[in-house]
Amino acid sequence: MAQDSASLSSDYQFWIWKLSVWGQASTLETQQDICRHIHQFQEFLRQIYEALKEMDSSTVIERFPTIGQLLVKTCWNPFILAYDESQKIIIWCLCCLIKKEPRNSGELKLNSWARGLLSHTLSAFRFDIKEVGLFTQSLGYTSADYYPRLLKNMVLSLVSELRENHVNGFNTQRRITPERVRSLSRVCVPLVTLPDFEPLIEALLTYHGTEPQEKLWPEFFDAVNEAFLLKKISLPKSAIVCLWLRHLPSLEKAMLHLFEKLIFSERNFLRRIECFMKDSLLPEAACHPAIFRIVDEMFRYALLGTDGAPEVLATIQVFTLCFVEALKKENNQLKFTLKTYFPYASPSLVTVLIQHPKDIPQGLWHQPLKRISEMLREVVEDQTPRSSRGPFESWFLFIHFGGWAEMVAEQLLMSEAEPPEALLWLLAFSYSPCDGSHRRAQTMEEVKVVLGHLMKLLRSPTLSARDLQAATGESQGGDPRPPACRRLIRHLLLNFILWAPGGHTVAWEVISLMAQTDEMTHEIISFLDQTLYRWDHLCMEAPASRKLARELLTELLVRVEHRPVGHVAAIQPGITGATG
Repeated sequence: MAQDSASLSSDYQFWIWKLSVWGQASTLETQQDICRHIHQFQEFLRQIYEALKEMDSSTVIERFPTIGQLLVKTCWNPFILAYDESQKIIIWCLCCLIKKEPRNSGELKLNSWARGLLSHTLSAFRFDIKEVGLFTQSLGYTSADYYPRLLKNMVLSLVSELRENHVNGFNTQRRITPERVRSLSRVCVPLVTLPDFEPLIEALLTYHGTEPQEKLWPEFFDAVNEAFLLKKISLPKSAIVCLWLRHLPSLEKAMLHLFEKLIFSERNFLRRIECFMKDSLLPEAACHPAIFRIVDEMFRYALLGTDGAPEVLATIQVFTLCFVEALKKENNQLKFTLKTYFPYASPSLVTVLIQHPKDIPQGLWHQPLKRISEMLREVVEDQTPRSSRGPFESWFLFIHFGGWAEMVAEQLLMSEAEPPEALLWLLAFSYSPCDGSHRRAQTMEEVKVVLGHLMKLLRSPTLSARDLQAATGESQGGDPRPPACRRLIRHLLLNFILWAPGGHTVAWEVISLMAQTDEMTHEIISFLDQTLYRWDHLCMEAPASRKLARELLTELLVRVEHRPVGHVAAIQPGITGATG
């Protein structure tokens, strides 16, 4: 080892002298001398790289005090860099000198210097010397496009090393060594945002060796993931899926990045959430069950951590809708069984839930809803040891599929017959899943009474907002009903004014009586937005109801924007003649 070290030091002094003699290869004599020695010089650079990657910055300066001169002279010699192998090794050496977390001003200066030289090597280099110009022209290139083609060829050469070569139909099994893959991924950390390197980044992410341990540097995954999240790099879905499968922290950061966008967005209507969701690529990547399970688990924790916040519920439903769309687009027949995505749920229940309601005639929607209710009730109210996961898990599965979960109230209001017990149970369960059977039975009875009052008002020749408020018990001070039950009743009332022709005439007056606080106003806005979003996806034919919902939503938004901060006074009627 000592002999190798001495040999390298001796060679180092020789090549420093040679580089000084060569200068910038401005004469024919120096160019010919470079051609004679280039392979020896490249081997020397490889040895320097092997030494640099094992050292910290202080050791480098101690052992190679003139390393800066050597690298600068090499980078500014166009004839040396005309060989793509030379350029590749120089990039490796410079990347070894860059410290991800510099500890002092010296390392900060070294980072700045190395990045500057790296930028020059990759971007600012031009072949403008007469002799080199003649050389590039003889190859059919202009001096302006020689460098990009050289870099492209270098990247393609590395990509070919990462992939199996096929010659005349035979697999040669010529694979790059694991050590070289690891080294290459380390070199690429500061280069991931350069467009020319995207094919190499993709090839590294999709490379699968035979080793049980991960060979790519964790810092490489971090750098690629950050560049992707900040839209500094464009990679195909297959590469991003490989990234998230191979490096769990990157998937977790992608989810947190999505949550941050949703939290700091000024107003999150479901269309905006859908745009954020699709832009994140998470629903498409979740077609792989391992990614779906992790994403779903993070949604579960978000839901528990926010005590079932409506915003989180809406986000889960939008994600599931986008996921199911991606799943159907990717496979006409599922590559994985539904059990791999929802391992703790009944396959028959998932099969019903995953159907899109628009694929079923509207007049038959009550049938799958009753079936869903029966299967959920059997699991939730089954007290045997088999049901150890509890009602939350059944509810968590159910609320994924908002197309079903939110149409129960509509189905109850549109039915002229006695309210089916199955739908009453499903409605009570969806709003308060952790209630015991006794409390849920009370909620069902209260909903049944309110529905009876609303049906009587539906047939009344005259209808007033006060009558509707009284029918639902909203006018009573100190309402003893639990918060979830009160919210359920409010949503029944909102559905009534949207669907009942008589309700259209008093819609704004009802809204004004309900929206006495900012909190209640935002609840109504969310309800209207979610209803319109669902109708759009269901292709609902309800022009009068749709028109009214849009008018109410628009007017509420205008009032909220112009309301003074902290103001909680009642909203005065602003929509007149809203008959649809």
